[in-house]
Amino acid sequence: MHPRLILLLAACCTGAALAQPRTPTAQPTANATFHDAQGRQVGTATLTQTPAGVLLDARLTGVEPGTHAFHVHQTGKCDAPDFKSAGGHYNPTGTNHGYYAPKGTHAGDMPNQIAQPDGTLTFQVVNPRVSLDAGKRSLFDADGSALVLHAKPDDYESQPAGDAGGRIACAVVERGATTRPAR
Repeated sequence: MHPRLILLLAACCTGAALAQPRTPTAQPTANATFHDAQGRQVGTATLTQTPAGVLLDARLTGVEPGTHAFHVHQTGKCDAPDFKSAGGHYNPTGTNHGYYAPKGTHAGDMPNQIAQPDGTLTFQVVNPRVSLDAGKRSLFDADGSALVLHAKPDDYESQPAGDAGGRIACAVVERGATTRPAR
């Protein structure tokens, strides 16, 4: 065989081996089911631990169209109709609220989300300040945690919660199975 052909074949085989997708490692997951103030199920979320933080994949229906604050709250309890049982924002490090706060943000601070004219709210967002693993940032501390959708947008600076209005949907975060995320 010609030496150049051997080199070309070796380069192609090496490149093909390097281009193979890697198998993702098993990652902890969690699930959450949203209920509204009347107790109706209005959505779900799947949470997956990633190297960058926790990936939240949420889908809700029946939401008033427009912009809504979305936060992780400190207690895994969602008593209707006001969901105050979920406590304040998840804040294990004791920082100020909001992306604009000089000494912020809470671990539970998340970007505002926009419900469509038909009332659907679908989003994926990564929170690098929380974890599904054990430790100080774990959402599975002694009293758990909850995901809360608010009536108004978060202004990202008012203390202690961004002037986000009432709590309109709440979901307790529950430990899921360890899984291999789909690629």
